[in-house]
Amino acid sequence: MTIVCLRGDTALDEQDLRAHLAAMLRLENTAVLLGAGASVAAGGMTIMQLWKDFIRDHADTALRFSNDGFIAQEDTVLANFERDNPRGLPNIEILLDQLEMAQLDWHRRKPASRNLKTLKSDIALLLKCVVKAAILDEQAWAKPPAFDRLPYHVKLLQRLIGARQPGQASPWVFTTNYDLAVEWAAESVGIHTHTGFVGIHNRTFSPQSFDLGYRNINAKGEARFGCNDVYLAKLHGSLTWQCTDGEYRELAAPEAWPKLKNIVDGVEAVDESLMVFPRAAKYLQTVGFLSGELFRRFSDFLARPQSCIILTGYSFGDDHINRLLRSALLNPTLQVIAFLPEFIGTDPAQIEALKPEVKRLIALKSPRLTFVGGGANAYFNHMVDFLPDPMLYDLKEQEFRDRIKAISGDENAE
Repeated sequence: MTIVCLRGDTALDEQDLRAHLAAMLRLENTAVLLGAGASVAAGGMTIMQLWKDFIRDHADTALRFSNDGFIAQEDTVLANFERDNPRGLPNIEILLDQLEMAQLDWHRRKPASRNLKTLKSDIALLLKCVVKAAILDEQAWAKPPAFDRLPYHVKLLQRLIGARQPGQASPWVFTTNYDLAVEWAAESVGIHTHTGFVGIHNRTFSPQSFDLGYRNINAKGEARFGCNDVYLAKLHGSLTWQCTDGEYRELAAPEAWPKLKNIVDGVEAVDESLMVFPRAAKYLQTVGFLSGELFRRFSDFLARPQSCIILTGYSFGDDHINRLLRSALLNPTLQVIAFLPEFIGTDPAQIEALKPEVKRLIALKSPRLTFVGGGANAYFNHMVDFLPDPMLYDLKEQEFRDRIKAISGDENAE
């Protein structure tokens, strides 16, 4: 299947898409939003894969979730997940939110028909599966992987940075993933990552660091690059964040790994002081500050003039992010490009099979909204290959300048 691309109400072919992406990456502000699908290329799981593994390995727990009304009955049947477009897939984070609030409620009311100890155990199993899915590469926790272990994440960062011109802001990477794929990829090729945490011995969250950046003091005139750093906002938390006495720290991977290893091996339960999960029941605690600040940065980016954000691996399953994207369309200069494998055609029946949020956006027919589909052709690894190679782009730009100079010289000669 070839790509399916729709910008507003105009279909684009592959060449048009590449040209559009090249132009968008030259805007003043650029960003990508990475969903779970973006980590599959690094060894992670989609939400569908995670849930399939959970109900296969912990069928009794999934059935209890269904009997207590936390999920639909059909979400406990493996056969239902073999279809290509599982629209009814449960949102793991919303489910965790509901389970935790139920735990607090049952602890307070002590209903005779509910077993609080079993509920706590079931929540721990689900959290363990989330952690396991985000580990990616066990060896990388002791020693950072080489750049060829994360080729598509490396290529993404290099192409985002390579398109920046002197004076333009560094690109942003927003992600809903807990894993360290972006950090590892950046480190493997010497790209600095601003995560919001600063310090040497005690890296604490300081959002003002997002307002700072690096610049090359030796880059003069028409420098061939504009930055060598990226801003990374992990909207849903990270495996390496730790909460101690209300203060959030970012741990080095080797420091966090022993406990994570014990969790994956079942030696100990998930310690939520080590990980940050964005659940409403936690929001009034200090996580509200951290999560709220990161989402504020996301919202601020979407409001900037001459901005483009590329969505990849994101299935529009987060209502909070969906609302922010929808509201951001009031920014008349914002461009949104969404890569959606399930977008397989523009026929009414094919559009109807998409999620309601996607259908709503497509119906706007805005030229500032571009959807790219076509099954595997819209996966994260293919999306990265569609981005312009900075070197090739610069060569073509130089050829164009040379032609302009030649034309100008001819006119002056006359």
